[in-house]
Amino acid sequence: MKSILIIYNQAHTEKVEFMLDHLGIKGFTKWNDVAGRGSRGGEPHMGTHTWPEMNSAMLTIVEDDKVDIVLETVQKLDAINEEVGVRAFVWDIVQSV
Repeated sequence: MKSILIIYNQAHTEKVEFMLDHLGIKGFTKWNDVAGRGSRGGEPHMGTHTWPEMNSAMLTIVEDDKVDIVLETVQKLDAINEEVGVRAFVWDIVQSV
């Protein structure tokens, strides 16, 4: 199993949730109002007067065979509007209870 952390501008919230539904991924944990700045020239999303935008983050645990399609879909979503931003990170789940 793999964990996928998706961090995205809040403007993408409905699209990210639709993506998971469309791919048959039911379980996730979501954090709203996540501040940060991307490492590839991203503008800060800090929720301040100067940088008012905010991110959200979603964590889902999936079977290995779902990882590639999730990453491909995230990449397509990012390509639609690169300025808004969405990223995904994957790591192994070694154990769970």
